[in-house]
Amino acid sequence: MRRLIPLSTLLACGPLAPSADITSTTDETTTTTTTATTNPLPDPTTTIAATTTTTASTTDPTSSGTTLADVGTIDCDLYAQDCPPGQKCVAGAEDGGGAWDATRCVDIIGDAAPGEPCTTMGSGPSFIDDCALGAICWDVDETHHGTCIALCAGSWDAPICPPQSICSGGELLNLCIPTCHPLLQDCPGDDLCIPNLDGTSFTCVLDASRDEGQANDPCEFLNACDKGLMCLEPATASSACDPGSTGCCTPFCTFPNSPCPNPDQQCVPFFNPMTVPPGYESVGVCAIPT
Repeated sequence: MRRLIPLSTLLACGPLAPSADITSTTDETTTTTTTATTNPLPDPTTTIAATTTTTASTTDPTSSGTTLADVGTIDCDLYAQDCPPGQKCVAGAEDGGGAWDATRCVDIIGDAAPGEPCTTMGSGPSFIDDCALGAICWDVDETHHGTCIALCAGSWDAPICPPQSICSGGELLNLCIPTCHPLLQDCPGDDLCIPNLDGTSFTCVLDASRDEGQANDPCEFLNACDKGLMCLEPATASSACDPGSTGCCTPFCTFPNSPCPNPDQQCVPFFNPMTVPPGYESVGVCAIPT
């Protein structure tokens, strides 16, 4: 199955570090942001996300579109791993459906480490897999095969993950998502390196582009562009994009002088220069300069 990450999920957070002159108001379901034109790249929240209503706590961004239902039976703590010896605490679907809604202590039947192949015993959010203690089988396909990913340790307030990963999720699904560099596209296999949901770094996700995803192609989902490209709001990306589409695929570039595919584009910094995270100073994206 292709896991699709809604474009509005990232846009509501804004892939750019905000400048000091942003005023933002947020309630439980809607985010509205007003951005001055001094940003190196216009904040996409002023376009799509400003008119998008999102339902709180119904979609777990780390799951690439996997749904979280109302909380069911919580038998154990995913952070504390407080199950008896020989068992591990995992999340799954209590009634065998497609929604992560419960935790359960299950027997440890394998020792596959994070990053290694794994198999689930059943489809959907299955409780049973052959990953080791502290890991879960993730990005599972139709044949029940996926890759083990580490669960966050520590606590909800102070999560702990291995180096080169960040904790993303909540009490029901707390995953150590690998970080990456968009100019290197250094994710394992065919995974894409795209902005994470808080806009502070980049994470590896499943490629859902199939035959599409080239520069200027329309995109509705964050992981619907080819490696080395990201899905950006069309009016920000280029006049070569379809203005009626939700998003448009445009390349990452090495700031400041990398070439771009369209005459109206320049390689502009992805992050605000005043707040760029260490290691990402040269990350740019091809877009219409402002």
